[in-house]
Amino acid sequence: MRVRLGIKENIISFSLLVIINVFVGAMVGLERTVLPMIGEKQFGLTSMSATVSFIASFGLSKAVVNYFAGQLADRFSRKNILLVGWIIGLFVPICMLVAHDWSVVVLANVLLGINQGLTWSMTVNMKIDIAKPTERGTAVGFNEFAGYFGVATMAAISGYLASTFSLHLQLFYIGIAVAIIGMSLSIIVKDTKQHVQLHRQQKNEQPKETLSQKEIFQQATWKNQTLSRFSLAGLATNLKDGVAWGLFPLYFTSLGLSVSQTGLIVAVYPASWGIGQLFTGIMSDRFDRKKMIAYGMWLQALAMWFMLIANHIALWIVGAVLLGLGTAIVYPTLQAAIGDVTDVHWRASAMGVYRFWRDSGYAIGAMMSGVIADWLGFRWAIGLTAILPLLAGWRVYIKTKN
Repeated sequence: MRVRLGIKENIISFSLLVIINVFVGAMVGLERTVLPMIGEKQFGLTSMSATVSFIASFGLSKAVVNYFAGQLADRFSRKNILLVGWIIGLFVPICMLVAHDWSVVVLANVLLGINQGLTWSMTVNMKIDIAKPTERGTAVGFNEFAGYFGVATMAAISGYLASTFSLHLQLFYIGIAVAIIGMSLSIIVKDTKQHVQLHRQQKNEQPKETLSQKEIFQQATWKNQTLSRFSLAGLATNLKDGVAWGLFPLYFTSLGLSVSQTGLIVAVYPASWGIGQLFTGIMSDRFDRKKMIAYGMWLQALAMWFMLIANHIALWIVGAVLLGLGTAIVYPTLQAAIGDVTDVHWRASAMGVYRFWRDSGYAIGAMMSGVIADWLGFRWAIGLTAILPLLAGWRVYIKTKN
């Protein structure tokens, strides 16, 4: 059968990859509402630095795996790497269910980071492989929508179950079912190796004409100023998300909200993030990507500050919607922009370097916010975090060419 590029031309494979990423996101969503509170109540953690340590372990492992996942995607079967990611992911809920000490939870999140680095990287790369060059933003938008729809849905479900039944690690039985379903769907999906070859043929590129991994890392980190600014914007975005993940549940419960009310706010943020990307991904194929990135970064900063001055659950929900929307504007646009300025034969590796720096933001944000929260409290930790997205957006807007 003749291989063709395009989302419509490969609608079955593309749709299956979208569904798979719902389950990838659900693996993280299971933790978003309940784990910081479980650390406080079940394990008796009093230090914010200790409580958010699971996010740091997740972020570091995911960042490192993202870097190597890009290289593996350029060398081996994307489908096989996707399946390896799910096999590792199956051990995450198992570790949670037998955890007798917080260190086991931290270890489980190292495995979760590996799972996310492999599975999410492969689903986005496979969608970009399938899509035409003019559909990259749309492809990434659907991928990120699916993933964060999974995050939001599972965050809401886990918050409801925790408030209705009990705030306990037994909730992670759901994770076993999620991992098995994700793995089963990944067995069915087709690999995209032939689509990569077709991209090369259309651009008259040869696989051997590539950069070394060292050179790609240098290009995406500091040599290529455009890629460098995109990497910083990604880092600032996930630094903010690491703070939201670790501190929002504890911050809102400290204000007197119930677990279910907190779960609602925590779920609305990734829901807005996910749904927004259905539109922002398409918009990034039609409008100025540089301006979209800058505006999205600024909106994230303003939303964080708005949530600090708000004093009612309705306003906090509005703030969560705005925070998700700002992230939605940035997420697919950054990845599509990297596709614009890199060649097909090293695009996946460059994406891996970008995702390395982006997801390092989780670890940096968790450690930084934990220290600040222990020292100055939740409000200062959240407020100071918003400065970096503001500056990163300014750097893209002022310094980057269209």
